[in-house]
Amino acid sequence: MDLGLTDRVVLVAASSKGLGLACAEEFAAEGAHVILCARGADALATAAKAVEAAGPGEVLSVPTDLADAASIDALTTETLQRFGHVDVLVNNAGGPPPGKFEEHSTEAWGAAVRLNLESALQLARAVLPGMKERRWGRIVNVTSVAVKEPVDGLILSNSVRAAVTGWARTLANEVGEFGITVNNAMPGFTRTERLDQLAQSQSAARGLSREEIEKEWEAVIPAARLGEPREFAALVAFLGSDRASYINGVSIAVDGGRTRTLL
Repeated sequence: MDLGLTDRVVLVAASSKGLGLACAEEFAAEGAHVILCARGADALATAAKAVEAAGPGEVLSVPTDLADAASIDALTTETLQRFGHVDVLVNNAGGPPPGKFEEHSTEAWGAAVRLNLESALQLARAVLPGMKERRWGRIVNVTSVAVKEPVDGLILSNSVRAAVTGWARTLANEVGEFGITVNNAMPGFTRTERLDQLAQSQSAARGLSREEIEKEWEAVIPAARLGEPREFAALVAFLGSDRASYINGVSIAVDGGRTRTLL
């Protein structure tokens, strides 16, 4: 299937590892030009080499702290100076720390909002004018299945990603007439460093080994295994493509069937 992504300009946030890197590689393999960003310069440089090897397009990597507005401004300024516009924006950021409500300070809540909600808003503000002018654009937000079925012990993530979902659904209504779609991709239990952190946290809290934790997760997944980042990236690339032009304002789970809701 030709996704029509050749020479499209794609900005993938938090793309030095995990789901972000997998998405960047997928878009590169489809012939897109890809902008990478992350805080760690060394990891970002390594990721850039992997993305360059995945496809023929140009790759730009910009060290960026997604919790800092000035850093995001620098990212979008350099991106627009280099490419002139962005066709596809993939909003992604590391998840907030686990814990229950009373374990998180006011500062922790503010940090979660800045990283997971405000970064998406700021990036969208920067790219939407160009998308409207060209009457074509895709915004894909990496959220979580916790939006449909909140995960115990992840109150920060559950709350802030729900806010992203509400914003995205409303924005989809506002920009649809310009040929722009706004959708959310919801990863389930997928083999990333984030999942490793959650496994370690549960292991320490419950006195179980990481292997036992993973077996518990797999037992409630109809596919009977954890997901791989490339499986998630395939959906994101599709939602960012020409072929997904009539899919707008939805949240799609990539979780092996784990989420039991009807919609």
